[in-house]
Amino acid sequence: MTGPTVSSPLLSVNSLKVYFPIRKSLFGRSKEWVKAVDDISFTIKEGQTVGLVGESGSGKTTIGRTIVRLQDPTSGSILYEGKPIHNLSQKQFRPYRKKIQMIFQDPHNSLNPRLTIESILREPLDIHFPGMEKKQKKEKIVELLEKVGLSAEHLYRYPHEFSGGQRQRIGIARALAVGPKLIICDEPVSALDVSVQAQIINLLMDLQQEFNLSYLFISHDLAVVEYLSDYVLVLNKGRIVEEGTPEEIYKHPKDAYTKKLIASIPSI
Repeated sequence: MTGPTVSSPLLSVNSLKVYFPIRKSLFGRSKEWVKAVDDISFTIKEGQTVGLVGESGSGKTTIGRTIVRLQDPTSGSILYEGKPIHNLSQKQFRPYRKKIQMIFQDPHNSLNPRLTIESILREPLDIHFPGMEKKQKKEKIVELLEKVGLSAEHLYRYPHEFSGGQRQRIGIARALAVGPKLIICDEPVSALDVSVQAQIINLLMDLQQEFNLSYLFISHDLAVVEYLSDYVLVLNKGRIVEEGTPEEIYKHPKDAYTKKLIASIPSI
């Protein structure tokens, strides 16, 4: 894949560890840990897609959640445009939520079923742009819907009235609403039919070109990651076992785990 032009690092993850206690000693101290993420380092440049691939339980989602501060790191650092964000309070991190957004795996559960599509898309605008006039917000919401292949006629409908692919388009529109530079895509097409997956992937690529977005694309699907990514990280049990360009990873894999994953890709 020929990706967009890349420049300086937008995000730097350095020696990141996320451990969860599973057993405590007599005195209440943690004695055993699950090492969900174990000494991970990588960078994402402006306009670049980094694919993070591995089997279920490899730590992929934990990395994404830690970057957007839904999970605290055990140690290590996360820098956004050179500034540390891993140790910020939720209040201090709030300005960065405009810059770093997340698209979730399940488009059904990630949208509030009690809200109309207009309300779902207006919510981030209300939070991050309180001074924006009501008319401007409405125009922005319609523009967002059109960017993802929907229209103004969908404004007053509820999530249950849409297909899975349409709901994911709404989720993408919500992520775009505040003008982020980096989007964490956590298995965004795994819950969709194959034909719909292709549409959503192409939409993400078009939006990347238009807005110079950077993606951390998390998936267990190696074929999707190969198609989308400029650089690939292979994760196994919380550690990066191999990394490189898609061509290096898929045509000349070195690690036995990577070879096993590639061998599992269905032949068409």
